[in-house]
Amino acid sequence: MSMSTSTLRTNAIDAVNTQTSTFSADVLTLDAPTEIARIAANIRDVVTRRLRRKGVVVGISGGIDSSVVAALAVKALGADRVLGLLLPESESSPESLELGTMLAASLGIQTVLEDITPILDGARCYARRDDAIRTVVPEYGPAHKCKIVLPSILDGDGYRIFSLVVQAPNGERRTANLTAEAYLGILSAMNFKQRVRKMMEYYHADRLQYAVAGTPNRLEYDQGFFVKLGDGAADLKPIAHLYKSQVYQLAETLAIPVQIRSRAPTTDTYTLAQTQEEFFFSVPYATLDLCLYAKNHGIDTALVAAATGLTNDQVERIDRDIDAKRRATRYLHEPAQLVDPVREIDG
Repeated sequence: MSMSTSTLRTNAIDAVNTQTSTFSADVLTLDAPTEIARIAANIRDVVTRRLRRKGVVVGISGGIDSSVVAALAVKALGADRVLGLLLPESESSPESLELGTMLAASLGIQTVLEDITPILDGARCYARRDDAIRTVVPEYGPAHKCKIVLPSILDGDGYRIFSLVVQAPNGERRTANLTAEAYLGILSAMNFKQRVRKMMEYYHADRLQYAVAGTPNRLEYDQGFFVKLGDGAADLKPIAHLYKSQVYQLAETLAIPVQIRSRAPTTDTYTLAQTQEEFFFSVPYATLDLCLYAKNHGIDTALVAAATGLTNDQVERIDRDIDAKRRATRYLHEPAQLVDPVREIDG
């Protein structure tokens, strides 16, 4: 067992053993240099020995997770064996490309820029989304902007449904209730973006004999915040065991540019600015980290409430939402189902 894993488990045991006293965010504190070395060794082993690839492709978005994965890959393999892909499209925030380029320069890695707009146009990604939107907002047109939002789980225990926020060309905003058909139509069209990006990642990985590194953190992986065969597809996922707070700890030690470390987590998928919190998680990541950790380690609700500044009722709501998302997104984790086993993979 590595030192960092031992530390994490010791923290968990200490937290459980002190349920009559305190519980705090300290349980998520990592020995960052040791954890970086451990992950880098794992990347090296997986890429070169198990997968027998020459290097790693990482899609870099200017976000904290892809930045940390790219930096870890450089630690593991060297900058000359890491390719960063910049994958903007017509609706991407210009900041994403700027920060992704900045990261690549700071790491000294080669990049390839692939504008995926023509592919998305060819698949009618934007048109399919707009058609779905017009079933609830008939006047929606090319000059409009939109995003999908979910009410905060902290505001009440009522049934929460996704809503569509639409901004007219004059800047006026309105919120519309989504039918199930409209929601699924919008979401499935937007999923083209993640799947096309992954297609490009595998194109470059195939031509270079590289592996594709995925970038989900523990919150995203556990709660199913990814697109199946889109950003959910990868040959290795080096930070899927880390809570989001811990990814930020590694980012500081890895000297990820401060502009990236200070950027709010965003989906960068819809035409209106949208945080991951308002689209999916409904709770600030630092709070959700502690609630998920507590759930995974059997920490008493009252201690979690004291540590997060929430009420017991709010903690219990988050706990139920974690379970609900795990059930709803189980399909995303499932491989293709076979009638009978066909081949046992060698160790």
